[in-house]
Amino acid sequence: MIELAPSILSADFARLAEQVRAAGEGGASVIHLDIMDGHFVPNMTIGPPVVKSLRKATKLPLDCHLMIENPDQYIPEFVEAGANWMSVHQEACRHLNRTLNLIKSHYCLAGVVINPATPVDALSEVLDIVDYVLVMSVNPGFGAQKFIPSTLHKMSRLAEIRNQRGLNYRIEVDGGVSLDTVSEVVRAGAEILVAGNAVFGKGDPKKNAQDLLRAATEAALQKV
Repeated sequence: MIELAPSILSADFARLAEQVRAAGEGGASVIHLDIMDGHFVPNMTIGPPVVKSLRKATKLPLDCHLMIENPDQYIPEFVEAGANWMSVHQEACRHLNRTLNLIKSHYCLAGVVINPATPVDALSEVLDIVDYVLVMSVNPGFGAQKFIPSTLHKMSRLAEIRNQRGLNYRIEVDGGVSLDTVSEVVRAGAEILVAGNAVFGKGDPKKNAQDLLRAATEAALQKV
C-alpha cells in the first residue's frame, strides 16, 4: 500500500494546522516532521513543543525523523509530545540496536534512516528490528533539494532483502519526491513517500497531495 507523508518542513508555519488538514483531505495518511539540531545536519528546525501543538491539530500519525546527535536523550520527549513513528540515522547512532529498541519500548514504530552515501549493507544487523527503513534521496538538512537518482537502487535492494529474509519492514523515501520522480521511486520499491515542497511549496496542498498519490498509485499498478 502506497502512503503519502507530507513533510511540514515546506509548510507555512503560520498556517500549519490548516495546511496539514488540507493535505490529509487530499489523501495523506502520515505527517512527516523533520527534526534537525544544527549539529548532525547544517540546519535547525523544530522540537517537542511544535510536535505537541501539531498533535492537537491532527489525528494522523506523526512520523518524527530525528536528524540529531544523541537521539536517545530526546526520544522520550518526542513520545510524550505525541510522536507515533520515530526514525534515527544509522550515521548518528553509536549503538543503533539499543536506540531502535528504546523507540519500540515507548510503543512507537521504529525506523532507521540512511544518507545517500551510506550503503544498505550497513543496516543488515537491524533490519529484523525496524518497522520501516527511510532512504534519503537527498543529503539531509534542507528542503526543496534535487533528487539523487543513484539512491533508487537502495530501495530495490531493500525490497529484495525483505523478500529473501522474510522480513516485514516498509520502505520510505525522503528527498526530491515530486510528480517528476514519484513513479521512479514507487517502481524501485518505495511505499511511504515523504514530500514537502511538492505538497506545500505552491498551490493547494489538498490537490497537490491528490495528484502525487494518483501518480504513485498508477506506478504501483504498473509494477504488478
